[in-house]
Amino acid sequence: MSRDDLLHANADVIKTVTEGSARVSPDSIIIIVTNPMDVMAYTALKVSGFGHRRVMGMGGVLDSARFRTFVSQEVGVSPADVEALVMGGHGDQMVPLTRFTTVKGIALSELISEDRINHLIERTRAGGAEIVGLLKTGSAFYAPAASTVQMCNRFCLMKKDCFPARHTFRVNTVFPGHMSVFRSYWGETE
Repeated sequence: MSRDDLLHANADVIKTVTEGSARVSPDSIIIIVTNPMDVMAYTALKVSGFGHRRVMGMGGVLDSARFRTFVSQEVGVSPADVEALVMGGHGDQMVPLTRFTTVKGIALSELISEDRINHLIERTRAGGAEIVGLLKTGSAFYAPAASTVQMCNRFCLMKKDCFPARHTFRVNTVFPGHMSVFRSYWGETE
């Protein structure tokens, strides 16, 4: 089942949970884990009535962690030694920013070939499917949970670390007169 196949079933769940959460906790921050994540984040944004900085998907943290892991395996270092950022949608639309990917300050392009970098990008895009294939049943759960915990720690413990939180919304609903496209943002929340 693709992420898009989950759309209708999960949208109903997201709507119900978001309505209840917004009603009983109007000052909360919503982190979406459900796929298709970008569409579900947009659904939660519209249903909650919250500002775009309070509704986000955890895909940026997850995808960046997966890319860091694959890079670290390729060059034989700890993931902690890799700086990497993945932007865009969660899935085929993700864009690992390889130009800014470093291993202890050394550009990735100086360590491995463009073909190997492209392989790592494709592996990152298919990371969830790779996990599901290894598990045989169910879906990936550890990495999404770890990514969500990292985001919750940022908000609950007032940590000042930056992470690629994806604030997804249609531009013309926020800025009338501009193009109607989905946008993803990396940055600090309120």
